Amino acid sequence: MGTKNIIYISLFTIVLMIHMNCNNVNKNTSNLNENTPNSPVSNNQQPDKTKSDVTGSSISDLVEDTQESVVSISVNIVSKGLFQNHSDEGSGTGIIIGSNGYIVTNYHVIQNAKDIEVALWNGTSYSAELVGSDILTDLAIVKIGAINLPTIEFGNSEKLRPGDWVFTIGNALALKGGPSVTLGIVSGLGRTIRTERGDLYDMIQTDAAINKGNSGGPLLNLDGKVVGINTAVYRSAQGIGFAVSSSVSQSVIQSLMENGRVIRPLIGLSGVEITPMLSNRYDLGVSEGIYITNISRNGPAEIAGLKVGDVIISLDGIQTKDMGKFLTTLWSFNVGAKISVSFVSDKSPEETEVTLVERPYN
Repeated sequence: MGTKNIIYISLFTIVLMIHMNCNNVNKNTSNLNENTPNSPVSNNQQPDKTKSDVTGSSISDLVEDTQESVVSISVNIVSKGLFQNHSDEGSGTGIIIGSNGYIVTNYHVIQNAKDIEVALWNGTSYSAELVGSDILTDLAIVKIGAINLPTIEFGNSEKLRPGDWVFTIGNALALKGGPSVTLGIVSGLGRTIRTERGDLYDMIQTDAAINKGNSGGPLLNLDGKVVGINTAVYRSAQGIGFAVSSSVSQSVIQSLMENGRVIRPLIGLSGVEITPMLSNRYDLGVSEGIYITNISRNGPAEIAGLKVGDVIISLDGIQTKDMGKFLTTLWSFNVGAKISVSFVSDKSPEETEVTLVERPYN
């Protein structure tokens, strides 16, 4: 056999071996793909939700399950003029929280309302009466004369994480034809925002569209549970809306239903958040906490030995690094509760016990 023929045979053998190896690799790769953990065939585990999963039938099903507990609210607002009063109309959304007609919405939806009308999912309308409101959380309870209404379950907003999927149902722009649904994610947690009615604390930030008329409607997780109550949107920025967290709203709702107002504890001091500038200026020796600027005479804080210039670090072991955390933690205690307060006084760590009293109702 000639040298040239030997070379051809060798080349053919090499090509054949490469081809066979490639086939083996493809088969092995195919087998690997069929047996990866993401495959429901091999281990029956559900894959993580993707955007296509979330925006498919799952949201439609959740909307069908919850929309009957969401109502449209229309109000006739009376405002005082120089010579005569003026009447205007407004709209918002509400959530049925009691089968006997209790509905939660935003305080600013019913603020100064002369007449409140609630429309159910089936088009039936009722006149509503104001049960109570709370400007500090922008929440209000109204009641209609209906029974056997479908309610909606509240979830735990403490379990939310930035990036979690959420959706809203609401009476956006008071459009006819049923509620509007928007989808988005949790963009941030524990936000403090400033409104014309005061600061709102422990807010959930979301990019789910919250338009005019959505106020008072639910922010829901993918279990169909309310984790927030939509309340505000920054008109000057896109994709920035806020909701009162369920961890804050549930106790407020309960108090409004039982008492017509929110009963909160008072500690008897005023303060500001520690900033690097403040810490350096007064040589506080701490970088976080609440700097006491005023103490009420004979109030709980003064009786417990706290004084102006002290820095509160925690309430009952819960860190209070900013004013939002300080207030929401304080408001979680009952009137008459005795709580431990950790603070720094003249750079020295201290601890005392404070007995909380009832905050006067404005």
